[in-house]
Amino acid sequence: MEKMHCVVVDIQHERLDVSAALEFVSDPGFGGIAMFVGRVRDMNHGRRVTGVSYDLFDVLAVNIFNEIALDTLREFDGKLKIFVTHAKGRLSIGDLAVVVAVGSPHRDEAFRACRSIIEKVKHQAPIWKQEHYEDGNSEWSEGCSLCEVHQHAQPNYDLVVGH
Repeated sequence: MEKMHCVVVDIQHERLDVSAALEFVSDPGFGGIAMFVGRVRDMNHGRRVTGVSYDLFDVLAVNIFNEIALDTLREFDGKLKIFVTHAKGRLSIGDLAVVVAVGSPHRDEAFRACRSIIEKVKHQAPIWKQEHYEDGNSEWSEGCSLCEVHQHAQPNYDLVVGH
């Protein structure tokens, strides 16, 4: 049984497919499926956005997605199926930019694994986002790893998660 599917999709040739993600992570032994779908929004930091362009180093991005998925499988004793896909190219408002889906025997694992994967993708994968604005200008986004919130955040090692 294939446990992970990680790809970059060039939107000039195809679109991200939520139903394919759902189908991939479905299994008769799984009672929980969690999914994150990221879409292009029309406003960011008070500026009206008309679209975004994503540029990725495809091979490295897929390798990072695979590493994240493998680490997550190990963390949950392999009892998951994982689907990760990210768009590459110019997207319009409402277009899908990223889909992460996780199937597992129980909902708790599905939720936790899905959240962990999308956060790691946002912080570790070589993905560059250029926002295009209504006024005709465009800017490269800082990305999560460069955001001010993350620069000053200190890890909380005292946090204990219960079962």
